Order: sequence, then C-alpha cells, then structure tokens
Amino acid sequence: MTTKPRSVAFIPARSGSKRVPNKNVRPLAGHPMIAYSIRAAIDSGVFDAVICATDSEIYADIARHYGAEVPFLRAAEISTDKSPDIEWVVWMLEQLRVERREFDIFSILRPTSPFRLPETIQRAWQHFTKDPRADSLRAIEKCKQHPGKMWVIRENRMLPLMPFSIGTTPWHSSQYAALPEVYAQDASLEIAWSRVPLESNSIAGESIIPFVSQGYEGFDINEPDDWWMAERLLATQSAVLPNISINPYNLLNRPE
Repeated sequence: MTTKPRSVAFIPARSGSKRVPNKNVRPLAGHPMIAYSIRAAIDSGVFDAVICATDSEIYADIARHYGAEVPFLRAAEISTDKSPDIEWVVWMLEQLRVERREFDIFSILRPTSPFRLPETIQRAWQHFTKDPRADSLRAIEKCKQHPGKMWVIRENRMLPLMPFSIGTTPWHSSQYAALPEVYAQDASLEIAWSRVPLESNSIAGESIIPFVSQGYEGFDINEPDDWWMAERLLATQSAVLPNISINPYNLLNRPE
C-alpha cells in the first residue's frame, strides 16, 4: 500500500485589492467570497491542511471562522500587487518547515474563483496523482479570443502576434473553427509537488498536466463587471457556489 502524500491547500488573500476593493472578503450570496474556496478545499477531503495566506489580521479572522488555519501572516514585502506567487509560496512552505510541518504537495485555490466546487478539486486531485512524473497541474479553459487573431502595433503598423498560416491563409484571416485549439490558464486551481518551488524556483515546473475547467468552475472575479456577472449567474441559477452550513461571518467587521 502506498502512503498518501501529505498535501496543503493555500488560499491566497492579499488585502489592498484596487480594481474591486477588498474583493476577497466582499459579500457574495451572504458570505465573504473567500469562504467558498475555504469550504471547497475542506469539503473536498483532499488536503491535510487548509491554510489562508494573508497579510491581514481581519482577513485571517474571517478565514478562521470558515475553518482555515492562519498560522502566521504573510510578510508585507511579499504581499504587494506586484509580488509574484513564487515568493509567497516558498515563504509559506519554509515557514511551515520551521514549525516542523512538511507537505509533499501544495495547491493554490484563489478566492476569486468562487464557483470551484469540492468535486472540482477531487477531479483535479485524481488527475494529478495518477501521473507522479508530472511537476504540476494547472486549470485551463479554451480561448474565446484566439491569439491567432491578435496583433501588436509597431509605430503605425500592425503585425500578427502569431504569424502562422494554414496553407497560404494566415491565421488572422482563417475561420475560428479552422484554427488549432488554444487554451488559456485560469486562476481557479493549481497543484504541484512542493519540491518544484523549493528546488527550481517555479510554482509550475516544466511537466504540467492540463486540467480543463468545466462550466463556470474557472470563472474569475477581478473587475467590477466580473462581480456583476457572478451575481447574475447566481440570480439565474446558471452557476452554483460550494455549500456553506456555517453561520455568516459578521461582515460589519470587515475593512472598508
């Protein structure tokens, strides 16, 4: 019998969002948005620990209310709007090591993807653990705007971003159906071996398993229009959120 690798889910929740202020703890259908990622992670049954990686004590209090651990706050220098993920991931893993808590696998479950369900995580976990030679797994979705029809501007001229052709027809003049399928990463889910960031300074490595999001699993909320769309999807029952049986956090205490 093989031993199940120890795994940790990181819920990154940096304070100070600019496009949608305090989006990670903004109420969505009665709960702070971060609650849905926390409960999806816990209810998936996949992880040995679910830890919120935040720089805010208020966010930490909200995360604990919904069942996540917050053993320490992220340092300010790795919590800016330009801080790359690799910085805080390595910092978190190293801090946990100091506390003698080592994990073979980590996952990043961002609060901005509230429609990611426990079953989504379970499906991704099965994909990842079936291929131990891979470095990581990353959620993707089929591009709606094909990069073959994108352009860059050089002075007063346009050049195709991808100067490829199908026979004699350039991609930018081809029908969408004739173009090769291209996928864009979404922010909903990443899983990787902890050795990857600790040894190669990368959160993904080189051997990456594709995980194609279904429906609105990968829907990402970053702009005011995204928030409006999320509420619309819920109002029309086009998307569902993870179930939360915990009483709502007292949102009157949230930061403004």
